[in-house]
Amino acid sequence: MRRVAKLSAACLATAALALSATACGSTSSENNASSPSSSGGKGVKIGLAYDVGGRGDRSFNDSAARGADKAEKEFSGSIKELTAKSSDTPADREQRLTDLAQAGYSPIIAVGYTYAPAVAKVAKQFPKTSFGLIDAVVEGNNVDNITFTEEQGSYLAGVAAALKTKKDHVGFIGGVDSPLIKKFEAGYVQGVKDTNPKIKVDTQYLSHGSDTSGFASPDKGKEAAQGMLDNGADVVYSAAGSSGNGAIEAVNGVKGAWAIGVDSDQYNIPGLAKYKNSILTSMVKNVDVGVYDFVKSVHDGKPLTGTNSYSLAKGGVSLSTSGGFIDDIQAKLDAAKKKIVDGSIKVKTTP
Repeated sequence: MRRVAKLSAACLATAALALSATACGSTSSENNASSPSSSGGKGVKIGLAYDVGGRGDRSFNDSAARGADKAEKEFSGSIKELTAKSSDTPADREQRLTDLAQAGYSPIIAVGYTYAPAVAKVAKQFPKTSFGLIDAVVEGNNVDNITFTEEQGSYLAGVAAALKTKKDHVGFIGGVDSPLIKKFEAGYVQGVKDTNPKIKVDTQYLSHGSDTSGFASPDKGKEAAQGMLDNGADVVYSAAGSSGNGAIEAVNGVKGAWAIGVDSDQYNIPGLAKYKNSILTSMVKNVDVGVYDFVKSVHDGKPLTGTNSYSLAKGGVSLSTSGGFIDDIQAKLDAAKKKIVDGSIKVKTTP
C-alpha cells in the first residue's frame, strides 16, 4: 500500500513564520547535515517538492509523481509531498527543502526550475542528502540535475500543428515567460515555420517574472486559448502546467480545432477524458523516467550527480500517438525526428 504524506497549504513553512517541519506533522532530527542518506537500504524515503499545481495537475507535476510512485512501490519506500504556492518566495522554497532534509528524506526531488537557488543553497547544508533538480542546473556534489530537450519535442509538435491546421493559423500558450518555457515556444514555432512558413503563430504568456500563477490557472489558460480561437487559430499548444487544462477545454468547444498537450500524455489523463477527442497529441516529457532513475540510483547506493539530459534521441521527449490523430502524418514526423537526432536540423532554444 502506498504511503504518501501530504501537507496542506496551511502547513507549508514560510521564512516569515519560521514554521518547522514538526508543526506540520513531520519529524525533525538534530545534526541532519551529517545524517546518513537512505541509499543502499530498503525503505527509501522520497521527498517531493512540487512546483505550483502539485500532484493532480494532469501535466508536469503528475509526471514526476508517476516516477516517484513507481520507485516507491519497487523499493518498498515512502513519499512525503510538499507543494509550492504561486506566492512563494525563495525563502519558502529553501524552507520546504530544509524541512524534508531535516526529516531524513533522501533523495529529495525539487520539481521545477524555480527551486534552483534553493537546491544550490540547501544541498550544501546537507551534503549527505541526495538532491534531484528538474529543469535547471546548479553546482553540487550531491545534486542530480535532470534536464530535457523540450525544444526538440516541441519542434515535432510544431510540425504536427502545421500539418493539421486548416486555417494556416496556430497558437502557443506559455505558463510563465521564462527561459525554460521559451524553449517550448522556440521549438514549436521553428517546427511550424520549417513545415510551412506561411502559417501564422500567435503566442501568449499567462504570467511573467517571479509570478508563477501561469502554471496553475486553468481559467487564464481557457481565456487565452479562446482568444486565439476567436482570432482564427485552429491548433493551440500549451506549455503551462494545469493552466493548459483550461486551454484544452476551450479548444474542445470549437469544432475542427485541436489542442496539443504537454508533459504527460493528456489524452489518457482521466480528468481530461471528456476532452480527449480534441487532443491531437501531447509533447510528452518523461520526467517520470528521470525521477525514477534518480531514486533508483540512490537506493542502489550510487547516487547520480552532475547533469543528466534526457533528449529526443534517448526518448526523453516524444509525441504521443494516443487517439490515432497523427497516424496520417506519422511518416513526416518520423522524418523530422530523424533529422533532429542526426543533427541535420538544429532546434533553437530561444525564439
